[in-house]
Amino acid sequence: MCGIFGYVGSRNNAGQLVVKGLKNLEYRGYDSWGVACKVGDAVLVEKDIGKISAVNESEFAHDCGMAISHTRWATHGGVTAMNAHPHLNEAGTIAVVHNGIIENFQSLRNELKEKGYTFKSETDTEVIPYIIEEEMKTTPDFASAVRKACAKFDGRYGILAFHTESNTLVATRTGSPLIVGVGEDGYFIASDIPAFMEHTKTVQYLDDGEMLVTDGKSILFTDLETGEEHPKREIEITWSVEEAQKGEYAHFMLKEIMEQKDSIARAVNQDDDQIKVIADAIKNAQGTFLVGSGTAHKACMAAEYFFSVIAKHHVNVTSGGEFKVHHHFLKPESLMIVVSQSGETADTLEAMKVAKSKGAKVLAIVNAEGSTIDREADYTLLINAGPERAVASTKALTGQMAVLMMIAHAMNDKLHEGKTLLLNTVSSINDMLNPRYIDFLEEVAQEIQHHEDLYIIGKSWNYPIALESAIKIQEVSYIHAEGFAASELKHGPIALIEEGTPCIALLGNDEVTPDIISNTIELKARGAQTIAIAPENNEAFDTWIKVPDVGVAQAIVNVIPIQVLAYFLAVKRGKDPDMPRNLAKSVTVK
Repeated sequence: MCGIFGYVGSRNNAGQLVVKGLKNLEYRGYDSWGVACKVGDAVLVEKDIGKISAVNESEFAHDCGMAISHTRWATHGGVTAMNAHPHLNEAGTIAVVHNGIIENFQSLRNELKEKGYTFKSETDTEVIPYIIEEEMKTTPDFASAVRKACAKFDGRYGILAFHTESNTLVATRTGSPLIVGVGEDGYFIASDIPAFMEHTKTVQYLDDGEMLVTDGKSILFTDLETGEEHPKREIEITWSVEEAQKGEYAHFMLKEIMEQKDSIARAVNQDDDQIKVIADAIKNAQGTFLVGSGTAHKACMAAEYFFSVIAKHHVNVTSGGEFKVHHHFLKPESLMIVVSQSGETADTLEAMKVAKSKGAKVLAIVNAEGSTIDREADYTLLINAGPERAVASTKALTGQMAVLMMIAHAMNDKLHEGKTLLLNTVSSINDMLNPRYIDFLEEVAQEIQHHEDLYIIGKSWNYPIALESAIKIQEVSYIHAEGFAASELKHGPIALIEEGTPCIALLGNDEVTPDIISNTIELKARGAQTIAIAPENNEAFDTWIKVPDVGVAQAIVNVIPIQVLAYFLAVKRGKDPDMPRNLAKSVTVK
């Protein structure tokens, strides 16, 4: 969740460097921020609540060759300057930033209090520098003390720390991502690549259960428990700095929505043999599970319909956080397909561990190359959406659905037909996303922006899109939005409808269209303001948002106007669509 960025090397502006880089990680958390610079033999710490993007980098013009920084998504303790990272030991000689959760922090905190330590924050993180300090009483070497301290921590975490008497950065990982940027004048360590992309595109990945030590000139990766050296290869990142910038757009969210004209085509441009490998694996498996969290879970739900209608094949769909209870159904012949944008989703990684413990194979559909899910899966297919910076996922979702739909076609020996359909869909989306269309969606947002309740209905593959639509509207505009299977209206939810309540119906041109038109009429009869996203108009619609008729790819097309509508609802209600409150882009805690 949180953003971590550190640097050590020959530069003397490390403080400014990490502040600038941290601004590129603000999507990972933006409750508060903090920076620790090693200036001479002292640690200079500055931290505050609010967004790092508002901070002037010139305030950190210290003569400093090593610094660590953090932008926070609060887990333990409220949003206060005292709870912001970095945290120090009592002597002020050890500085630590941390992502994740130290699950046994309460017992450790009590032990430390009995030894005379006092705590200034409410966080679990503050135990880390104190435990390291305790270990240094018998193990003066800083890196060794960090290793011993980590042996006492339970949970998933990424830690970056330094000590004033050592010109080294030490990082450890058990779950939360940390990536090394290899530069000509030092090493950069961050939660994600955008932090250091302007300095280097050469990276090394810190894996789970590993530790690294670097003085800026060389770097050593070791096993966190045994200390055994783990050699690493260097990997070149292919995407550009420009792809991770807003360009002409006011917000990343709108930029990424508009990029779907190209990103879906990149998702479709896969090697046929790769798609067929996954299709054959599903055919031969004794039970296939599609697993994702949040928006990725909705892509899996839509795919359940793709496999049913296109491939005539049953798959099981489960959210990452709920998968543990399904382990009884797993066997070595089972197959798990995990779907993730970041490739770091904690619940999905936990589901993968369960599957592997049962001997099942794990295939991954991810956006982030080199992510933990990518590296731990038995086989990976990248959706190639490019960097997605807005917290609300848009282009990654449609890329995921496109790949899953191609696999369904490949299972029916119709991969070429599936690719053709999807490329024609891309062309239709390109025509749809014109300035007049965007302006019309802004007008619809203007009309309904003051409502605090909104409902979306769908049927077949439009049902999971209704659920996803509710997520999008909720997370960026803070309107209470709910998605329902259209047929479930009469079983309770229709009681919520009042005069003027906005209700969005998602339609295609298929066998269920008459049913959902009837459901829309029922809503209108109760006073709802009916808004339809559909290929054809109907007298049941107060407002018609036209979409192209693309057959079995309708779910991909129908979600895009919702994304634009959610964006404008957020902007018109004075909210930041890129950084919604209480949320972060990569959910690395359970």
